[in-house]
Amino acid sequence: MPNILLRPLAAIAEREADKFIAKTHKTLATQENYLFKLLKLHKDTELGREYGLGSIKTIDRFRQQVPVRSYHFYEPYLERIARGDRNILNPDPVVYFNTTSGSTGKQKMIPVTERYQKSLSKANLASIGFLSKALRSRQRRFGKFVATNSTYISGQTSGGIDYGTAGTGVLRMGKFLFSQIFANPYEALKADDCLARHYLCLLFALRDPSMRGIGANFPMLLLRTCNYLERYAEDLMRDLEAGTIADWLALESDLRAQLERQCRPAAKRAAELQQIASSAGRLTPKLAWPDLAFFATARGGTSDFYFERFPDYFGDTPGFGAVFAAAEGTYSIYPELNQDGSILAIEAGFFEFIPQTEWESEHPETVLPTEVKIGDYYRILVTNYSGFYRYDNGDAIEVVGFYGTAPLLVFRHRRGGLLSSTTEKTTEFHATQTMQALQQEFSLLLEDFCITLSEDEFPAHYLVNIELAPGAELSDPQAFLDRFDRKLKEINLYYGSKRKDQVPPPRLRILSPGSFAIVRQRQVERGIPDSQLKFPHISEDRNFLAGLTVEAEIRLP
Repeated sequence: MPNILLRPLAAIAEREADKFIAKTHKTLATQENYLFKLLKLHKDTELGREYGLGSIKTIDRFRQQVPVRSYHFYEPYLERIARGDRNILNPDPVVYFNTTSGSTGKQKMIPVTERYQKSLSKANLASIGFLSKALRSRQRRFGKFVATNSTYISGQTSGGIDYGTAGTGVLRMGKFLFSQIFANPYEALKADDCLARHYLCLLFALRDPSMRGIGANFPMLLLRTCNYLERYAEDLMRDLEAGTIADWLALESDLRAQLERQCRPAAKRAAELQQIASSAGRLTPKLAWPDLAFFATARGGTSDFYFERFPDYFGDTPGFGAVFAAAEGTYSIYPELNQDGSILAIEAGFFEFIPQTEWESEHPETVLPTEVKIGDYYRILVTNYSGFYRYDNGDAIEVVGFYGTAPLLVFRHRRGGLLSSTTEKTTEFHATQTMQALQQEFSLLLEDFCITLSEDEFPAHYLVNIELAPGAELSDPQAFLDRFDRKLKEINLYYGSKRKDQVPPPRLRILSPGSFAIVRQRQVERGIPDSQLKFPHISEDRNFLAGLTVEAEIRLP
């Protein structure tokens, strides 16, 4: 598609962002309107009749009448929908099932209707509008970007309904929109093989020296894209010069033929890239695309740990979070570059917040978006057009401010993301903050890390498993371990108090190069799609890192 379409698209997106901003000054009214429209529409569904949705006239009544539910409650209904039964959770036909990664438990399936997807698309469009505005304010230009998410469908239910990742569903249902803004052909995303898909997307994107952005679901995956660009630079430049596609790529013949028809020799651009790579000794996104305006990926949680390595690939290019979303819905929209706080997506669902004091309650009391407090942690309940009501996916978020009257949220850690030798409850956020600080203090880059517990001991030792980035050296591992212990005491006060006489000293394990690549491959072999890989940085599973080579184990005196 011609670039001429980008300008009107950006203008439409900015208008959507402006409309969203106006509604953030009427958060409660917007939320009430969303809820009551949904209840009216869903009142005659099977679950709607069970809950008596037609009789609910106030938010308080809704909270009294409809219980907080987790995924387990919905499973029998979803099995029937998968077989083809209708009007169970929602009145509209289910056209797709979003599947979760399964990285924290059994894979879940979330029903998607066209109405549901349309409600989420508004949030996606508003995020593009925010991005366009933010770039212009920094004298940067919005433009085409490269994305490598798969459009490959995982399967089909017995009732004939496609299922796959949420990203796949969004791309397939929003094909026209994404075709306007991708620097790579939409067809390149059909490649099922991870390497082939990344290679193709990079090959086509490299043709355009003025490409503006690059994105992936998570920072770890964006680093993988950078690694592919660097590793296969010579092959990419050779294909670019000849207008070919490497014959060693794992591609279906029909797809290869379709994409080869779109390839044209670009000898001048290939020579330009060859000169850049020869001069710098490598090829990175910032070198390949000097006008790169942004990278887009998830923020919050463990992202900051990976962001430590981004300057090496992106220089001072700013980052953008787009939307904070999961298979179960879109929770918030990012309004600015290099900002962790995102605005509650008040038109994508009806939201309630469970305060931390209520997390263990069977029937938790909730507060509304306008009632949350800055600095407090919550779990979010969402009611949306998927047909889930007061659904709790367990993720912990922190409220960091307000945008109008809508809260600004930061994702902190996942459900089950706790590590305890006794009862100290170290979270992924605690671990990531600690390791990020140590990377800075020791001027050290880590490929990755995971904190586990020692086997057959109670109380167990923390095992700080690290893999050094290529070329990195840890000259004083004893000092590193000592600083880990001290820093974690500062960040997690419960760990600090328990370390005095209950939790034994941690141990540092330096793993051989390639160790975490092995762990990620194990995840893929378990059925987790490559675009959904989420690497846990703490785990109470003693076998999670089993079989990896430990080059050295360091203990405190």
